[in-house]
Amino acid sequence: MPIKWILHWQPNAGTTVNSQILTEVSQCAEGINGVKEGRWKATISFYRAITREQANANEFPRDFLGISLSELPSKYYLVIRGQRLVLEAESSIQTIMEKLQSYRTRVALNFEGNQYQLGDFQLRVGKVAPLHSESLRGIVMEMEYIPISSWEKSHQIMGEFFDLWQEALSKRSLPGHFVHIEPNFAEFGLSDQYTAQHTAVQYASIMAQMIATAQSVQPVRN
Repeated sequence: MPIKWILHWQPNAGTTVNSQILTEVSQCAEGINGVKEGRWKATISFYRAITREQANANEFPRDFLGISLSELPSKYYLVIRGQRLVLEAESSIQTIMEKLQSYRTRVALNFEGNQYQLGDFQLRVGKVAPLHSESLRGIVMEMEYIPISSWEKSHQIMGEFFDLWQEALSKRSLPGHFVHIEPNFAEFGLSDQYTAQHTAVQYASIMAQMIATAQSVQPVRN
């Protein structure tokens, strides 16, 4: 599976994320000869346990993230951060969890936008918004390099491409920048060969970063 970096927009101090920034970022992708190839989407749900009996409270995870990816519609990924576990399941597990009523969805976010092709690279730029809402909560970018599946071997070329992207974006003088923070995949038992589970762990990390960002800036506006 191709290597993928997932980045989120970090606003400058005292500024917020807005739809104009998303428009500018998308235009920048087209400005560096990115060819628009359609839409993409991912969904993250934060599940919290419904504990009916205190005796069972410590036997199961208190909470976890569920992640669906548009390129793998038949799969669903569970990231249990407390135990450092990432699991791949069939998408039907969502229905099973709903019927069992063991966990309740506390927050659900859509990540969606446009996909661009730039040679061997793909860029996916999109907004983050609550399910069934247009309220903008963040901006994310997936940066994918198709020829390589080794995380270690990809670092140099991914880093060089990211620098070129940042340089192009800096010319627009936007109030913020994209941030890439690499999760410790080994903690989740993942190897150097990239898989969709690596993507799930990155989305879990992005969600934690966005929560931290939201707590440190003013309320987000659309």
